[in-house]
Amino acid sequence: MVGFDGSMSSERALAYAIGMARRSGSGLIIVHVANRLPTTVWAGCEPPVFVDVPDHRTEVLGLELACADHLSEVPWILVERGGDICHELEEVGREYAADAIVVGSTHGLVGRIFGSVAGRLARRAQRPVVVIP
Repeated sequence: MVGFDGSMSSERALAYAIGMARRSGSGLIIVHVANRLPTTVWAGCEPPVFVDVPDHRTEVLGLELACADHLSEVPWILVERGGDICHELEEVGREYAADAIVVGSTHGLVGRIFGSVAGRLARRAQRPVVVIP
């Protein structure tokens, strides 16, 4: 299973996960977790409430993945979730009995302030976490 958002680090994680799936002869679960929290929550103006609106980014990612030649080597599905990235990746991993969770590393100010997804997963996941730099 791999977390994917279209970023360069998630592209590298996807490439690694494809190789893992190909070598083990298994399928691949690609998970995109959409941010469905209103921006005012981040500013501290409202209590956290999930907003159930469609995330068009998932549709775009799905089309890009469907056209990707390197994914033709393994069977795969794209799963969309909304909410906390770590929680949702763990939940999908549990639901699909994933062997491991592959994620890209987080760089920059956001990762230093809020903590990286990879670091949070490594501390609390119930299955192996592979972090791709």
